[in-house]
Amino acid sequence: MAGMPDWRHNRFGRAVVSRRAAVIVVGLILSALIVAGGFLIGSNLRPPPPSPGPTNQPTAQTAVAQPASPPPTSTPSQLTPLEANFADLASRLHAKIGLAVSAVGSTQTPSTLGDWQSGPAWSTIKVPLAIAGLRADNSSTPSVQMKAAITESDNAAAESIWQGLGDPATAAAKVQEVLREYGDFTTVESRKIRPEYTAFGQTQWSLSNQALFLASAACDSRNAPIFGLMEQVEPDQSWGIGTIAGTQFKGGWGPSLAGNYLVRQIGILSTGNRKTAVAIAAEPASGSFADGTQDLNEVANWLNDHLADLPVGECPAD
Repeated sequence: MAGMPDWRHNRFGRAVVSRRAAVIVVGLILSALIVAGGFLIGSNLRPPPPSPGPTNQPTAQTAVAQPASPPPTSTPSQLTPLEANFADLASRLHAKIGLAVSAVGSTQTPSTLGDWQSGPAWSTIKVPLAIAGLRADNSSTPSVQMKAAITESDNAAAESIWQGLGDPATAAAKVQEVLREYGDFTTVESRKIRPEYTAFGQTQWSLSNQALFLASAACDSRNAPIFGLMEQVEPDQSWGIGTIAGTQFKGGWGPSLAGNYLVRQIGILSTGNRKTAVAIAAEPASGSFADGTQDLNEVANWLNDHLADLPVGECPAD
């Protein structure tokens, strides 16, 4: 039959395939193998199914497959010896502390150390307030109220000076004008944000601006009567930089809404004719006023030990 292999029989009666039939059979087998192999190869070359979208938490298998993130390349900032030393002090105190220093006579931005930077002025604002009052009186002699406000931190006396400057907005503008004279652009508060406390005491005054103000204000001879009063602070308020001999200073303190005290001071440290304007502050972890004053005692001890490392200057000759 056409298309059938050419069969012959040998002498034993067994069927044998002719050479032509064998070739045809082998060809059929090879064709089948090629088709099957193509199917397998094609299956391997077919693109994999799309991976599922990202999930919030990778599987363990995915996590292993992901390359590890390289370590950060940034390096910590280098501290000066003075900064490192102050950082060591801060690490030993249970408080957030801050310090700003400037050479007296300088108009440059003060150097700052520590984490605490700014907050309510409390009674430290009584220094520019008393200066504003002295200017308004056109006098070189401090009033009884000025003396009480500076040496005793008497609030009633300070309120009397404030009221003598005009209505709250006018009074704030006059105290602000004193600050502006010496490069400090702090905005003096005219409102009683917390009714039980003075408006001016709620002024947000940074340590840096305090040191900037003092560095120039201490060189204005018109302010000498007020800075003189800063050498006569009552003994029970002579903590912190008040423990360093010859320092002119003024303290301020008050509680936050949660009742935690902020304790701060401003002043002029003197080494002969060389002087440094300083502003310091502490917020003790306990919230206690007593702990805050003790923290400032520690800062004052540190300052006393590092007087030779602080910026110092002299007032320019008239």
